[in-house]
Formats: sequence, structure tokens, C-alpha cells
Amino acid sequence: MNLVLFGPPGAGKGTQAKRLEEAHGITQLSTGEMLRAEVAEGTPVGQRADALMKSGRLVPDDVIVEIVGDRLSREAGRNGFILDGFPRTVPQAEALDRLLASKRLKLDHVVSIEVDDEAMVERITGRFTCANCGAGYHDTFQRPEVEGVCDACGGTEFTRRSDDNEVTVRERLAAYHAETEPVLRHYEAQGLVRKVDGMAGIDEVTRQLEAVIG
Repeated sequence: MNLVLFGPPGAGKGTQAKRLEEAHGITQLSTGEMLRAEVAEGTPVGQRADALMKSGRLVPDDVIVEIVGDRLSREAGRNGFILDGFPRTVPQAEALDRLLASKRLKLDHVVSIEVDDEAMVERITGRFTCANCGAGYHDTFQRPEVEGVCDACGGTEFTRRSDDNEVTVRERLAAYHAETEPVLRHYEAQGLVRKVDGMAGIDEVTRQLEAVIG
């Protein structure tokens, strides 16, 4: 089973991909994690990407596609893959189509986790984590049982990501709508898109995803 999970920042793609990976042995392929791994391993493509990032430039599509292709080759013969965070643009989707065709692979489903922008702003800007153990919390939905004390380790210091602020979140959502939503139309033309309600609880979203993949 080969899947692409779509949705704006904060929609829960990573959480759901990990659940599917654990339940079905489908390998989660996050482009960010793959890029960091290639850099850490010092592979030729990792060295190229590292040099670009250190110079302040974006990693171009051809490098990202090369990293994805390399990982797909390593995962050949396994239970399939879940792409999380890629493709982000129509040119990337077209490049992925060519890559999969060259490896005699195909996508089974492209699943869009549908969410509301205003709810995403509230969900993301309310996040904070324990500075000691990394346990996650939320101002509204998941506060520590004892105020100011981590449930997991008892730590009393908490942090927030600097980019989890309203201005940045709205910019990221606008970029998603402008650049990534057209990718869904690309896949709709191929009859691959399935939609799930990302505003439901985590377990219900998982149930809907399970229903999609059968």
C-alpha cells in the first residue's frame, strides 16, 4: 500500500502516518527526516543539500526527488510507503509520477486530511512541550494534570516553538492553500484522492484512514 498524506500544518499527518506505520508495517517517509538523515550520513545527495542549506538556499526539487527515490529503492519489497509532507507543489507531484513509473510503482491513495483554518490556528498556537522530556501539551485541549508540572517527568520548565505564533501559522496556511492544494487537483484527475475529517478526534481520523486503505 503506497499512500500520500495531505493536509495543512497541524492537521496531524505525522501522527496518523506513525499509527499506520505501526499497525501495518508501512514505512513512513517524511522528507524532512529523510533530508536530515542524508546529511547526517554524508551521502553525496546529503552533502549537496547540506551545502545549499548552509548557504541559506532552499533545497531544489531535483534533490528532494533524488532523496525520495533513494529511500524508495532501500524500501523495495516491503509493505509500502506513506509520504508525509511531499509532494508540496505540482512540479514535485509530476516528478514523483515519473520517479514511481521508473521504479514500476504506483500510488494507491492520496488522502487529504480536511481541517478548518481557524481551528488550525488555535490548535498550533496553543502547543507547548516539557523542556525536560518533550511531552506535548496544549493551552486548551491538554493541560498538565497539575498546573506547571509535567505529567510524564515532573519537570517544571516548558517551551513553545518560536514559529507557533498566529502570524507565522497564518502565513504557513496561506502557502499551503496557494502551493500545495493544487497538488490535490493533480491527483483528483487520476482518481486517487480520498478525504477524511481531520476535525474529528485522533482515533476517529485513524478509523477513517483504515477504512480508506481497507
